[in-house]
Amino acid sequence: WLENKQLRKLVVVISNIQTKDILERWQFDIETDAVIQQNGENSAKQKDEKKIKQEIADVIRQITASVTFLPLLEAPCSFDVLIYTGKETDTPEDWTESNACIINDAEQVQLRSFSTAVHSVHTQVSYKPCL
Repeated sequence: WLENKQLRKLVVVISNIQTKDILERWQFDIETDAVIQQNGENSAKQKDEKKIKQEIADVIRQITASVTFLPLLEAPCSFDVLIYTGKETDTPEDWTESNACIINDAEQVQLRSFSTAVHSVHTQVSYKPCL
């Protein structure tokens, strides 16, 4: 899906197993450069692999550091992965459509982004604040 420019967004939703309340929603918005060749490469621009790896490491470091502001998950939790694609995308037969799993009155934190010569990924986390 990523190579075929069909993946638009990936979301990881963490919810309380007992109450089904959505506690966290990690969103990764994926933009594909419009000038992509058949082989998936971008002839118009290049980006240093070391720079790409550094940007990805920065995002991972920021995700890891998010424990400093996210509420502690004290109840048993489960997670779901939501995949947003184009309407014409073939999906496995045993997959089902889902709602967007939006958290009402959520706190949102925009995290770092990273890009390659082909894709840009913008990240954010929404979470249910402690009341």
